[in-house]
Amino acid sequence: MVAREYDFWLLDLDGTLIDTEWSYTREVFDRVSDRLGREFTDREAEIIWHGLGGSRDAQLREWGIDPPTFWEAFHDIEDPQLRAEETFLYDDAAFVADLDCPVGLVTHCQPFLAHPVIDELGIRDWFDAVVCCDEELGWKPDPSPVEYTMSEIGAHAGQRGVLAGDGSSDVGAAWNAGLDAVHVERHGPDNRRHCVLGDYRVETFEELLSNAGQSVEYTD
Repeated sequence: MVAREYDFWLLDLDGTLIDTEWSYTREVFDRVSDRLGREFTDREAEIIWHGLGGSRDAQLREWGIDPPTFWEAFHDIEDPQLRAEETFLYDDAAFVADLDCPVGLVTHCQPFLAHPVIDELGIRDWFDAVVCCDEELGWKPDPSPVEYTMSEIGAHAGQRGVLAGDGSSDVGAAWNAGLDAVHVERHGPDNRRHCVLGDYRVETFEELLSNAGQSVEYTD
């Protein structure tokens, strides 16, 4: 199995292993709309929440929204415990618990949100390290948070590693750090409106368990 071919695994969190109920996402954007005086359509909320357009900050600027102002409102509004209760684990993510190697989590989700979600879902023991990106550490596709996570799980040069995520920033971070990249497409390239390349391109992790050593491509 592809899942067994690596000395260590790194994974993204939101959109890769977990997601939130749409009703919660919609409520958050409604409250951000009230704060900023700017309404967000369902499509716009989906694009920002899932990063479907690539860089979220670039997308916000394209819409004429100041990213720091948006994120300040966004994080001020979110309720960590409520978000945790409204978050679900993808069924195919369960393979992570069976990985017999060091496993690290590297996420853009901030600690005040990530840790309650991880604890609510009971998956903390899946990971040897949980790393949340920030301004000091850097943001994917910068390799710095990936390299820091590698150091936290005891990975070293010469070992073969992989990073799995649902966004182009995850793939870029993997390649920039010299790792293989798995892109998990939870939304479909048509919905994303562009195709994210990776060493493996899958719709579920189950494809990695059944395609030993083979790169999985979408059929158009």
